[in-house]
Amino acid sequence: MANNGATNGARGASGFQSIRTLGSYVASGVPLERQKLRKYSWLPDVLRIEGSVIGRIWGPVLTVTLFSVGVAVAEEIYGYETSLSNSVVPLLSVVVGLLLVFRNGTSYDRYYEGRKDIGSLTSTVRNFSRIVWIQAVPPPPPKQDDTHLGISTPGYVADVKAEKIYLIKLLLSFVYATVHHLRGETGTDFEDYDGVLPENFTYRTPDPSKYLDANALFNQYAAYSSIGGGIGAQVLVQTRRPSSSGRRRLSNASSNHEEQQVRSVPSVAVMSDDETAGPTNGAASERTPLVSHTAVNIGGPAAAAAYLPLPLVIAHEITKTIYDFKKKGYIEIGGPAGYNTMNTMVNSMVDQLTNLERVATTPIPTSYGIHLKQCVTLYLFALPFTLVSTMHWKMIPLVTLVAFTLMGIEGIADEIEMPFGRDQSDLPLERFCGALRSEVEYLLTTMPQATEPSPFKTS
Repeated sequence: MANNGATNGARGASGFQSIRTLGSYVASGVPLERQKLRKYSWLPDVLRIEGSVIGRIWGPVLTVTLFSVGVAVAEEIYGYETSLSNSVVPLLSVVVGLLLVFRNGTSYDRYYEGRKDIGSLTSTVRNFSRIVWIQAVPPPPPKQDDTHLGISTPGYVADVKAEKIYLIKLLLSFVYATVHHLRGETGTDFEDYDGVLPENFTYRTPDPSKYLDANALFNQYAAYSSIGGGIGAQVLVQTRRPSSSGRRRLSNASSNHEEQQVRSVPSVAVMSDDETAGPTNGAASERTPLVSHTAVNIGGPAAAAAYLPLPLVIAHEITKTIYDFKKKGYIEIGGPAGYNTMNTMVNSMVDQLTNLERVATTPIPTSYGIHLKQCVTLYLFALPFTLVSTMHWKMIPLVTLVAFTLMGIEGIADEIEMPFGRDQSDLPLERFCGALRSEVEYLLTTMPQATEPSPFKTS
């Protein structure tokens, strides 16, 4: 009993020590998302230039200012009659105000929608990781009555923890891959994938020169289907992932962001019949000269290779891993409901990816943006003619302030309508991913599995 008491006491002390360690870890290691969003300040923000919209709108504001100077010079120095009736500006101000309110509200809705979907994806990965870590356990040994059936404990039971780590890393990789996919960045040669993608997971980006647009793919499918065929598939299986020495740094990857984004918009790529499945580029072949791959053609002579973005490839691998867990008996403790719950979570992750794609690929209509800029410009150019006869030279700073206000609203709306980039006003996706990665690493290194004693339980 004394030994038991000492053991419980040691466990209790260990549990409290773990709690203190967790508290210090959260305080020092993952402060980014837990800190207050921002301290309230007024005067510092008024005088602040960095992070403001001034850098985006100073050119148009300067243009309006120079125009108002020209109107004042023509009126005050050369004596030209340039004043207009005051009834013009109120009519335009109502229209401009409505357009700007709608524009700003629509852009922030996109910003908030992106943040909400990222939060939902984070929540799904947290829940999924916890369920896998706890509920995936080795299958029970065979009963004595079943020995005549030749049933024995499988040899892969010892690798349950390794397979759980593989699955949880895939869940975390899905989030990172989603961020890069939203930015139009393809492949796995990014430094933030180090330690996130499982070492035995392989993905190779198809050659962008072989991309076809959606119409070409549909025409090829229609022509082939008309003779009783279907879309074939060519599956490339690579045995090893490229080494991390060739990873691109994020700062370098952002330089060709626009080109990559245009290139990544089609979700399907097609490979012609006479093309061989070779390395995607010279750099990849130099890094992995001995990598072997197998091409498996399914279909007729018009077989084509369908390309999936990396997040969907990872989602497929997650689903396949869950099926393997079910087949090996790792999740039998949860029954059919547990297996269905995991598949539902995978579907939820793909749904959230689709929602994020909708935000990233649905632009504000061009005609609306053009008309808004035209109305604001017309209003600002009419304002000096209205005010010059009553305010004279003092009209110039007033017009500049009005231009700064109206163009600033449009500049903010333009800056936040695509919240997945790397601008200062965009969503801090690297911070969200880093916080989630810290949580997953803590789960894998500290939190007990179902078959392990809890370090937090005192008795």
